[in-house]
Formats: sequence, C-alpha cells, structure tokens
Amino acid sequence: MRHPAITICLVSAASLLAGCEALGIETATQIAAKKEAEAKAIGSACRHAVRSIEDCFGSYPRAGKAAVFAGWREMDEYMRENAIVGMPAEKSVDRPGSADTRESGTADPSKISSQSS
Repeated sequence: MRHPAITICLVSAASLLAGCEALGIETATQIAAKKEAEAKAIGSACRHAVRSIEDCFGSYPRAGKAAVFAGWREMDEYMRENAIVGMPAEKSVDRPGSADTRESGTADPSKISSQSS
C-alpha cells in the first residue's frame, strides 16, 4: 500500500456518495418516474370513480395526459376483466340556505322576506 491516505479518502467518499439515496436526494429520472406514477394513479382513480377521461384531464391539468390516459385505460381493462362496477362519487350535500344563492349569486328576495317574518 503506497498511499493509505488516498485509499482511505476514496473509501470514505464512496461510502458518503452511496448514502445519497438514504438522504432523499432524488435524481431527475426518479422525479419523472414519480410524476408518471402519480398521473397513472390519477387516471386509475378517475376510471374507478366513473369519470370520463376528459373530466379527468380538466381536473388535473398538471398531470401528464399520456400517463393519465394510460392509468385510465389500465383500470378500464382491469375492471372489465374482473366485472368490477365503478364507484361514482357521492353527491355533495348542500348546506341549508346555500341553494338560494348558488345559481344567480344573490339570494331570492321572496325567500329572504319569508324567512325574516
């Protein structure tokens, strides 16, 4: 061993660089794979919730359309093969009084006067 200091430095540098994954430092390929997986999951969830692909694209504009469609298509095939029925989202329950102002943006005067009496 001619240069034990160099050997020690190389071994310590290699061990430090090997720990980058443990620190959570992500590479560009890892980030791209994560975004694609999330977009596929969004597409799958949209299909399972009986939403059209267009609605899914509109609801999640930042997700990649190709990956969203791939996830939607995979879930569609899976559901057809296994005779799984989609689970549509439940209708949101309106709070009392909110139906008066929803359509026009203002409350109906006849309803306001009858409520105050």
